[in-house]
Amino acid sequence: MIRFERVTKRYPGGHEGLSDVSLEIRHGELLVLAGHSGAGKSTLIKLIAGLEKPTAGKVWVSGQDVDGLRPNQLPYLRRSLGLVMQEHRLLMDRTVFDNVMLPLLVTGYPPADAAKRVRVALEKVGLAQFERAMPVTLSGGEQQRAAIARAIVNRPSVLIADEPTAHLDPAYAREIAALFRSFHAAGVTILLATHDDTLFSPYGARRIELAKGKLLP
Repeated sequence: MIRFERVTKRYPGGHEGLSDVSLEIRHGELLVLAGHSGAGKSTLIKLIAGLEKPTAGKVWVSGQDVDGLRPNQLPYLRRSLGLVMQEHRLLMDRTVFDNVMLPLLVTGYPPADAAKRVRVALEKVGLAQFERAMPVTLSGGEQQRAAIARAIVNRPSVLIADEPTAHLDPAYAREIAALFRSFHAAGVTILLATHDDTLFSPYGARRIELAKGKLLP
């Protein structure tokens, strides 16, 4: 489903975010990407979503060469990917409901059907009672759940999260980990970049590790 073929990402100044990385993420897999801060985890995620371009090599998503897609094709790729980035970037002047609705508005989804999808997504992450709340009134863990709801509202086949349990207390981190496990059990392919992969080891996740931009054997 997702394949990296000898991918290198070099930034201005010569720093390599990724160096000659080859890997495959299979359909329906739960994969944990481990590594220290700066190991290249975020770079790898951005390459999958077409937010960065590789310096060398190829990134394939569902048979498509991501770097070969035209700008007007990228939104269709991203529609199949649910992305939860380190900075969730909720709009603080809009309600939780409106934040989760945004991806559907961008794609021109019919408003009545969109509202139903938003409420289903909020129900799945345990925020149904907060749909009219402003994000600033939520705890850090609740804001993370709102970001996850926004990522799944399009019902993506792949859910990708960059440090989804960072800055959360242990109990909330375990709840978020269990939430991703529930999505995987429903058939969604999951890629999780995390510095604490022990949270996901009870769920039988495959683990790979990056260090200084290289994939460890």
